[in-house]
Amino acid sequence: MAAGLAICYQLSVNDIYLSVMSMTSENQDFIEAAKTVLSMNDKGAYTAPVNSSMYPHQWLWDSCFIAIGLRHYDIDRAKTEIFSLLRGQWANGMMPNMILAGSKTSNSVNIWRSWVNPNAPDDVFTSGITQPPMLAEAIVRLGEELSKPERRSWYKSTFPALLAYHEWLYNERDPHNEGLVLLVHPWETGLDNTPPWMHELQDHQMPLWIKVVDTLRLTTAFNFLRNDTKSVSPKDRMTTPDALALYSAQRRLRRKNYDIKRILTRTQFTIEDITFNSILIRANQHLTNIAELINAELPEKLTTSIQKTEKALDQLWDPYASQYFSREFVSHRLLKQPSIGTLMPLYAGTITKERAQQLVQSIENEQMFGTHFPIPSVPVNDQYFDYRRYWQGPTWVNTNWLIIDGLRRYGFDDHAEALRESTIDMVKQVGFYEYFSPLDGKPYGAPNFSWTAALIIDLLENTSKQTTKSRKNTRSDS
Repeated sequence: MAAGLAICYQLSVNDIYLSVMSMTSENQDFIEAAKTVLSMNDKGAYTAPVNSSMYPHQWLWDSCFIAIGLRHYDIDRAKTEIFSLLRGQWANGMMPNMILAGSKTSNSVNIWRSWVNPNAPDDVFTSGITQPPMLAEAIVRLGEELSKPERRSWYKSTFPALLAYHEWLYNERDPHNEGLVLLVHPWETGLDNTPPWMHELQDHQMPLWIKVVDTLRLTTAFNFLRNDTKSVSPKDRMTTPDALALYSAQRRLRRKNYDIKRILTRTQFTIEDITFNSILIRANQHLTNIAELINAELPEKLTTSIQKTEKALDQLWDPYASQYFSREFVSHRLLKQPSIGTLMPLYAGTITKERAQQLVQSIENEQMFGTHFPIPSVPVNDQYFDYRRYWQGPTWVNTNWLIIDGLRRYGFDDHAEALRESTIDMVKQVGFYEYFSPLDGKPYGAPNFSWTAALIIDLLENTSKQTTKSRKNTRSDS
């Protein structure tokens, strides 16, 4: 009987092995297709989101996600992606959300006019605002692919810029030392037209001239100013009134020279964003670990701020809705407009297991985030939900990636694996698009999108490594 069990076990292992090899072959073709997308969008020193006029610049968190994918097959190119970001850092430590392509006379450069602030770099043109601080995550992920001596060298080469960025976030964006940093524009969230911000903007900050344009149905006259709707359907993008409102908000910041003291003196449109602060918490953890590895000391003031931030998400929890919300900076009023932001504390990793479980239940809930192709950027039972309109409903690979990472660290392995598989299947069906319908997986936005390709590579390569490790352990046990 023992021999029979051994034969059955061996057949079972062989069957599993053949199945894994077949899957690996299929996945390898998919990975090669993703690499082609990244190669297509490669601009030399950086990777554009797409190879078209729609997104010609370098974006902060885009390049961080892209580097995370590149590291699996070209670590030097991944490093170049990060160093290219660092060239845009301001003298005060700010990492801009965009490093702009083009000359001083080009439209995009002239819109931002970063030179109005003395801290802006002289040799490159940038935006005047930041974006979610994914830099530390990218640096650590690249470090994982290096030998210990190479890792220390890599960390030492990037640490000064990373430290300066985190210090800037607290020096300029946490003026009351509360532990939560504030944002001054929806573009800083990375989730440009996310409902909490747009609801606040429409209710309190929408310029009168835009309201008039919208009321008189004159928005089509402004469509020629939009670059995005020339490439994809206007139904996929934010509405023209919303786009005009964001542009108007950017102009107000420019008029104040992107000077935070001037901005905070006369504006109410400042928000402590749940997504941004959740990512910051994880970034702070990485920064601390990097400092320990290279025997560097963090400034005491920064360490104190980091400790406050780890506990600060409690202030953004609404026990009645069992959700996290962003908060208005001045009044501390919770902006109770549901969005995918409520799930981002999973990525932060500092909330209690009980609250994490409550968030997981909302992922399971078909009336909230439990769609056929999760996770929608807005719950399906919300008034803002639109399955194809940018950050007001579609599923994005980058936010799925963040939530998968958080689920795994909280021990929700089955949920993480289910989300990983559905994300991969969604992209396999239709290609490397910018975003997807959470209802049927239909693609929207730009095709051949870089962070979609890069993060699919990461999701597949990490699983392949885990499978190989598991197979080795199985052979060892047998």
